[in-house]
Amino acid sequence: MTIASYGIRESVRRRVFVVVAVLTLASGILYVLGAKIAFHDTPSFTGPGIRDSKDFTGATVFGMAMFGTLFLGAVLAAFLTLGVIRGDSERGLLQPLVVRPVGRATVLVARFGAAAIVSAGYVVVVYTGALLATGITGDWWPDHIVRPALGLIAGVVVISAISTVGSVLLTATANGIAVFMIYGAGLIAGLLGQIGDALSSHNLQHIANVASWILPFEALFQDGLDATVSSTGGITGALLKLGPFGGAHNAGGLIWPYTVLYVAAVIAAGAWVFARRDL
Repeated sequence: MTIASYGIRESVRRRVFVVVAVLTLASGILYVLGAKIAFHDTPSFTGPGIRDSKDFTGATVFGMAMFGTLFLGAVLAAFLTLGVIRGDSERGLLQPLVVRPVGRATVLVARFGAAAIVSAGYVVVVYTGALLATGITGDWWPDHIVRPALGLIAGVVVISAISTVGSVLLTATANGIAVFMIYGAGLIAGLLGQIGDALSSHNLQHIANVASWILPFEALFQDGLDATVSSTGGITGALLKLGPFGGAHNAGGLIWPYTVLYVAAVIAAGAWVFARRDL
């Protein structure tokens, strides 16, 4: 707990939370304006099989809000963990700590835990704000509220684990680049799945499905998108399940224990490598 609180205080000193708060506020204002205009301008929209434009508009803008929430949460998780191991080692802060009174594994787990808790709390706040903004401006609510939130929370925890372990091997700049390239790879996997669904290409669907499980934050995001429109049927539901920035798919109950094991395996691998590195 002491090491975790130290990490949070360090982030406050570096004004990470100030930057994140300003960017979040700007994004929130933009989302509210966009949602209000979208709901206002599409009540007369009709298309093949689309009978309720409010459902179509609400699910679309809220799906984009979920994507933005995961992205902002990933940015925060990366900022909190970019240089927590190698950066502290190069500044000479880590060596006295890992000898006594705690070991390397404790430091790694504590810094990961602090980043994961802060990022998860941030995602809850932003998700709740987007949910209320969508409901108030357009009188639209997702079919499920809790499951999408849990998917986003688990997603940023996975990203926190990847970034924390990356800090064992890479400098802060290199780790940041690596984390966002990994995030981009997950996004591409989602887009491939969307294209595969549209073209009925089983090969693309299989590739996207495998990639989303290798990078489970994408599978968790897709599962959350699916939960928002799981009760919407017809062509409207089919179109909505394509989702923004990646198709909506029910990942099934296996995704949750798999995510726990995935995070545990990533942190264990990071601790193993950290224990054998020369500080």
